[in-house]
Amino acid sequence: MTRTTEADHNRQSQELTIFHDVAKALTSSLDLDSILQTIMEKMAEYFRPDTWSLLMVDHEREEMYFAIAVGSASEALKNLRLKVGEGIAGYVAKHGERLIVPDVMNDARFAKRIDEMTKWETHSIVCFPVSSRLRVLGVIQLVNVDMEHFGDQEIFFLQSLCDYAAIAIENARAVEKIQELTITDDCTGLYNARHLYKTLETEVYRSSRFGYEFTVVFIDLDHFKQVNDTNGHLVGSKLLAEIGYLIKAQLRLIDYAFRYGGDEFVVLLPQTGKDSALVVAKRLRDSLRTSMFCKEEGLNLNVRASMGVATYPHDAKTPHDIIRQADEMMYLVKNSSRDNIGIAQRGVMK
Repeated sequence: MTRTTEADHNRQSQELTIFHDVAKALTSSLDLDSILQTIMEKMAEYFRPDTWSLLMVDHEREEMYFAIAVGSASEALKNLRLKVGEGIAGYVAKHGERLIVPDVMNDARFAKRIDEMTKWETHSIVCFPVSSRLRVLGVIQLVNVDMEHFGDQEIFFLQSLCDYAAIAIENARAVEKIQELTITDDCTGLYNARHLYKTLETEVYRSSRFGYEFTVVFIDLDHFKQVNDTNGHLVGSKLLAEIGYLIKAQLRLIDYAFRYGGDEFVVLLPQTGKDSALVVAKRLRDSLRTSMFCKEEGLNLNVRASMGVATYPHDAKTPHDIIRQADEMMYLVKNSSRDNIGIAQRGVMK
């Protein structure tokens, strides 16, 4: 066997081994990070670049970020974002075309600011899009590869690995979507009651461990049945969706909003005592009082709510008990004045 033939044979054997390892990672795990890490490691093993990275596309912001970056410049790249279209990788993301640039200094698309920031010296770049259904999900970038031995076989191999990466990303997103659907209420887009109790269990454990308080606000719409009876269930569903949006808009990023069922909602306020929670409850009450709903339907509905407030650990120490306490306070309001707030151990607000 000649040296050339032996080298080709070894190369093909290496490719088969890498394909096997990547395929095994794809079929044995749903953890996107570990699969992509495997793909990138195998890519580096084969091409031996100085640095290599996977940039993911944030389509909402029209930006790219370094999901994986390996090499001496990796730390500097962690918080760096590029505009889609910026640099060679940005061009690939924008146009969906691979680029092989043996000398970046002769390419006007090269973004010099990255080298200036990372103190790295880029000579060559190989950039391939990671695409699915004609949409670019990300870009794999190899820096300073041996260009003398980068031919058709290497292009085919790199493209195959990019296709594997695209499959992994699509699979992970599909699983994430399914998981979202199992915990999300179809009508309002808020979390559902099933997810409420799982979240409460986590919050009880966390608050108990670190000595935190948290508060639950139970919300029941007043006279909602009349809306359904007068305007029909489609309008009722639209009203619930708009109220769900209003509730969510009044909360912090760390807070949770759930549709408990029917016309009942629950708000969970982590690391929040009773007095601070009352500020939120009053804000929700006042927002409902001043808001008009279903304007597109020409109805301008105004809906009020009865609310109950209970705080962990002062009013209850288990997920079901904290909900029960807040629910009882809500019914205290419902059976008296309505359009008000009931507070565990304090009664209805004056």
